[in-house]
Amino acid sequence: MSATAIDPATSGTGARPYSYRDDPAVPAFADDHPILIFDGKCVLCSGFARFILRTDRHRCFRLLAAQTPLGTALYRHYGLHPTDYETNILIDAGRLWQKSESSIRVFEILGAPWSLVGIVRVLPLALRDRLYEIVARNRLRWFGERQTCFLPTPADADRFLG
Repeated sequence: MSATAIDPATSGTGARPYSYRDDPAVPAFADDHPILIFDGKCVLCSGFARFILRTDRHRCFRLLAAQTPLGTALYRHYGLHPTDYETNILIDAGRLWQKSESSIRVFEILGAPWSLVGIVRVLPLALRDRLYEIVARNRLRWFGERQTCFLPTPADADRFLG
């Protein structure tokens, strides 16, 4: 897996912002809001998605299960394994963010008090991502796996893509 995206010009992947728009394998989608792509069968990841739905007062985020055709296409576009969801992906302003940085950015976009999570950036990126990888690798064993993908309630359906 590639490193967390931190280069504002290429998001650390070699891809320019909005590069997925030029990829015929990626279906067109509304990208005018930050999009979190998460493992819809992972209890921890689905819990994070539910947390976002509850705390996103301004309804900034759109959510997308990685198991959807669009989620799979975006994983492939960014060179990630399309069935190994060991990182959430955040696409914000057309840029990819993953691993620890994607989570930190989600909290920052949510605003206070959640933005205080950004303090963990005092830790080196390599350490943050290593800790993220340990949790990601063990998430299904530690937190469990859903039999079906997490589905939104009718009230939140407009916040989901795919």
